[in-house]
Amino acid sequence: MNVRFPAFILFLFQRSRSVMAAMVCVGVLSGLCSAGVLALINRALQQHDQEGVLALGFVAVVAGKLAAQIVSQLTLTRFSQDTTLELSLTLCEKILHSPYRRTEAYGHANILVTLTDDVSMLAWSIQCLPQLAMNVAIVLGCGVYLLWLSWPTFLLVVTATLLGAWGYHWLHTRAFSTIYSSREARAQLFRHFRSLTEGLKELTLHRQRRTEFINQELHAAADLYRRTSIDAARQYAIAEAWSHFAFYSMIGVILFVFPLMFSLSTESLIGYVVVLLYMMSPIWGIIGILPTVERGQVAFENIERLGVSLDNSLKRRQSAVLPAIAGKLESLTLEAVTFRYDADGRGNDPFSLGPVSLKLCPGELSFVIGGNGSGKSTFVKLLAGLYVPHSGEVFLNGAAISDANRDWYREHFSVVFSDFHLFEKLLGIEEDRIRTSADAYLSSLQLDHKVQVKDGQFSTVELSQGQRKRLALLTAYLEDRPVYVFDEWAADQDPQYKEVFYLKLLPELRARGKSVVVITHDDRYFHLGDRVIKLENGKV
Repeated sequence: MNVRFPAFILFLFQRSRSVMAAMVCVGVLSGLCSAGVLALINRALQQHDQEGVLALGFVAVVAGKLAAQIVSQLTLTRFSQDTTLELSLTLCEKILHSPYRRTEAYGHANILVTLTDDVSMLAWSIQCLPQLAMNVAIVLGCGVYLLWLSWPTFLLVVTATLLGAWGYHWLHTRAFSTIYSSREARAQLFRHFRSLTEGLKELTLHRQRRTEFINQELHAAADLYRRTSIDAARQYAIAEAWSHFAFYSMIGVILFVFPLMFSLSTESLIGYVVVLLYMMSPIWGIIGILPTVERGQVAFENIERLGVSLDNSLKRRQSAVLPAIAGKLESLTLEAVTFRYDADGRGNDPFSLGPVSLKLCPGELSFVIGGNGSGKSTFVKLLAGLYVPHSGEVFLNGAAISDANRDWYREHFSVVFSDFHLFEKLLGIEEDRIRTSADAYLSSLQLDHKVQVKDGQFSTVELSQGQRKRLALLTAYLEDRPVYVFDEWAADQDPQYKEVFYLKLLPELRARGKSVVVITHDDRYFHLGDRVIKLENGKV
C-alpha cells in the first residue's frame, strides 16, 4: 500500500519555493517552541529552583510560538488567496483558449463545479498547511524530548504510532474513493439544479413531470450525494477512532504495564503521561487536517482533468498573441470538410457531418435548411471555426486554415446562435462605433423605446426572447464583420418583424457586401437567397 504525496503541495513548491519553505520553517519553529513549552512545564513541576529563569524562558518560548504561528498563518493566507485567484483566472483563460468541442463535451455543470467547489477546496487545503506543519513539528519535538526522558517509552510510542498510522492509512484509503464519488454526485446535483432553473416554466405547467423530477431526479441525486458524503464521513470517523484507540492503549501500557517491567518513579510516570497528553492535541489535529488535504488533492486532480497544466501555467504566464485584424472577405471555401462526434458510450452511433464543399462570397445570401438532427447547428459551428474539421480543408481568401490561424479565421464571423448568450456590456466593440451607431440600430430593431445604450452597456436585458435576439443582432451589427450567420434567428419573432428581418435587414447586409448564412424553416423567403443548402442526416 503506497502513500501518495499530495501533488498540489508539490505544485505549490514549484510555484513559490521561497514562500512555501518560509512557511514550513516558521511552522516548524512554532512546533518546536510548543515542545519547548512542554519541557519547561515538566522541569518546573519536578524542580523548584531557578523559578525565575524558568519563568522567563516560558514567556520567551510562548511569545516565540505565538509570533511564529501568526506570521505563518498570515503569510500562507495571502499566498493561498493569490494562488487560487490566479488559478481561477488562468483556468478561465485556459477554458476559453481550449478547443470549443473539448469544453462542450466536458459539460457546463462539471466546469461550474470545478470553478467553484474545487478551487475553493484547494484554497482551504492550502490554508491548513501551516497548522499541519506546526502539529508535525510538535509531535517530532515531543518525540525527541521523550527519547531524552526514556528510550523504552520512546520505542513504545514509535511502535504504537506506526501501528496506528498503518491502520489509519488503510481505512483512509478506503474513504478516498468515496470522496471522488461524492464529488461526482455533487456535479450531478448541479446538473439537476440547472434543469430546475432553466425548465421552471415546463415543470410548473406539468404536475406529473414536476412530481417525477422532484422524486426521481432531484431527490435521487441529493440522496446519492448525501449517502456518499455520510459514507466518507463514517469511514473517516472509524479511522479517527482507531487512532484514538491506539493512543489511549499506549497510555494504558505506560500506566499499568511499565511499572511491572521497570522501576519507575511516580515523577517519571507523570512526565511520560504529560508528554503523551500534550502530544494528543497535535496528533488529532493532524488526523483532522488530513481529510482536508485529501480533498484538496481531489480538487487539484479535477482541475487538472479539465485540461489545465497547473505546474506550468502558474509558474510562467505566457503572453497572449493577439490575432491579426479581420480583413475583407474575398472568398470562403470548404473543400470536402467532415466532422464527427465521438461515440457517447451508450450504444448510439456517432453522428458525422459531410463531406461538405461550399464557397461563400461577399454579397451572397445562403439559406441552410433541414430537419431536426440533420446537422444544421453542427454546420454552423464548423463554418464559424468552433469545431475543427476531421478531414478536408478550409480556405479564407486563399489561405488554408489551421490551428495557427484559426483564431484569426473566427474573427471574420458574427454569429447569433439559437442558444445565444446576451452580455449586458458590449464587450470588444470600439466605443466610437457604439456611440455613433447603437442608437440607430436600436431604432431600426424597434427597441429604442425599451432599451438604451449608455457607457457601452444595455440599460436592461430583461426582455422577451425575441427582443433579446434583436439585441444579439444589434451586437452582431456593431461587430461589423464580413460573415454573418443566424441560427433560427427568426423563430422567436412575430410575423411583422419576420418581414423586417427578411425583406429589410438581410438585403441591407448583402448591400454592404456581407456574406450572410441563415438557418431557417421559413420557406416563403427562400426565393430571396442566392442558394439553398439542404442537410439531411449530415449530408448536403
